[in-house]
Amino acid sequence: QVQLVESGGGLVQAGGSLRLSCVFSGRTYSNYAMGWFRQAPGKEREFVAAHAFTGPNTYYADSVKGRFTLSRDNAKNTVYLEMNSLKPEDTAVYYCVARLFLATMNSEDYNYWGQGTQVTVSS
Repeated sequence: QVQLVESGGGLVQAGGSLRLSCVFSGRTYSNYAMGWFRQAPGKEREFVAAHAFTGPNTYYADSVKGRFTLSRDNAKNTVYLEMNSLKPEDTAVYYCVARLFLATMNSEDYNYWGQGTQVTVSS
């Protein structure tokens, strides 16, 4: 069974930066697409970024493109989300997700979810 444990959330001022981490365990990490979704209070869950099990392509939501960077460390079974130039509208609970092989932008395609980590950006 896949387990995902996120860390790195917190409170930051607008324009600041945070790095989220997600440690994967339970299966062969290199076979899994990894990604991030977020959910703000009163809003639907939305795609943030994802990367397939292999290949160079990382997909980003338009709202975070150029500010957020997803990276994978296969030696540590960890995926990161580097968030720069944060805005108050980035405030949400951020979830790490995983599914076999291919990345998608649809939350229903992901079998495994972390517990979430809160990111709050003050204005």
